[in-house]
Amino acid sequence: MRFRPLAALSVAAVSVVLLAGCSSSPEPTDTSSPGSGALCEAKLPAGAASDAVEAEGEVGEVPTVSFSAPLEIEDIQSTVLVEGDGEQVSEGDLVNVAFVGLDAETATELGSIGYAGSEVLPQQISAETSIGAFLGCATVGTRVAVTLPADTATGSGAQVYVLDLLDIVPTAAWGEQQEPVEGMPTVELAEDGAPTVTLPEGDAPTEYELAVLKQGDGATVAEGDAVLVQYQGVSWNTGEVFDQSWGSAPATLTTTQVVPGFADALVGQQVGSQVIAVLPPATAYGEGEINDEDLVGQTLVFVVDILGVQQVPTE
Repeated sequence: MRFRPLAALSVAAVSVVLLAGCSSSPEPTDTSSPGSGALCEAKLPAGAASDAVEAEGEVGEVPTVSFSAPLEIEDIQSTVLVEGDGEQVSEGDLVNVAFVGLDAETATELGSIGYAGSEVLPQQISAETSIGAFLGCATVGTRVAVTLPADTATGSGAQVYVLDLLDIVPTAAWGEQQEPVEGMPTVELAEDGAPTVTLPEGDAPTEYELAVLKQGDGATVAEGDAVLVQYQGVSWNTGEVFDQSWGSAPATLTTTQVVPGFADALVGQQVGSQVIAVLPPATAYGEGEINDEDLVGQTLVFVVDILGVQQVPTE
C-alpha cells in the first residue's frame, strides 16, 4: 500500500488515497470462521507497533491517541482497540468510516476526517481494498489502530491511524415514501431497490419536472458537492434504459460535472432520498436531431437514489 501524509491531502482526496486498494502488504491473519469469506481473511495482523497505540474517547468521536514516540514501524499492522457490537460487514458493503492520523516520529496529529459528517463519501469494503485490510469483517462500532511504515518512494514518514467503523450504508434510498405526483412517470422497485419506470401516455413534457419519491433525513446536497448515487436513465423517446448504476456499483459524481437537469435533481435534496426527474433536451444533452448515440434531442427520465454526500468545505 502507498500513502501520503494526511496533512498534505485535501478532504476530497483523503478517502481516495488512504482507503485505496492495497498493492502490497504483509500476509493477512486468518480471523475467519467457517463460511465467513475472504473479507475476514483479509484483516491484517496486529503487531508490536499497532499494539502500542492507545485511543481514548467514544467510537464516532475524535479520539485522543497516544503512543511512545518515536514509534518504530516495520510493516503495516492493525490492532482492534474496540470491538463493536453492531452488524458485521460483508464483502461489497458500503460503510461510513472516520479516522485520525498522527506522525509516528513525533506523535503530532496530522488531521482527522469523517467525525463531523459529510466529509467523506461512504466507502465500499472488500478484501481488495485498504479499508478491508484494516478492518476485515469487523462489526459496526469497531475501532482499530493502523501503523504504516515510511514510504521511501514518496518520502512520507511513518504514520499511525485510528479508524472507526461508523455504520453500514444501504445501497438504495431508505427515506420515507412520498405520494406520487400525478402525470409523472411511475416507479416500481425490485427487492434490491432497482427501479422500473413506466412512462405515462402522451407527448413528452416540454418543461423540467422533479418529484421526491422517498424523503431522506441526511445531509443536504449543495452545488459542487461529490455525491454517491444509484441511478437509472430512461429515454422518453424510446422507453428504453440507456444507462444505470444498478447491476454494477453506486456511482460517484459531482454536481458540477453532470447535465444541468441531473444536477438540479440533486442540489437541495437530502441523503437517503430518491427523486425522479424529467429532463427536456434543453436541460439534458441539447436540442437537435435525435441521435441514439449521444442522446441529443431526447427527453430523459432519471431515477436517483442519494446514498451519501461529501460536502465542499466553505471558506
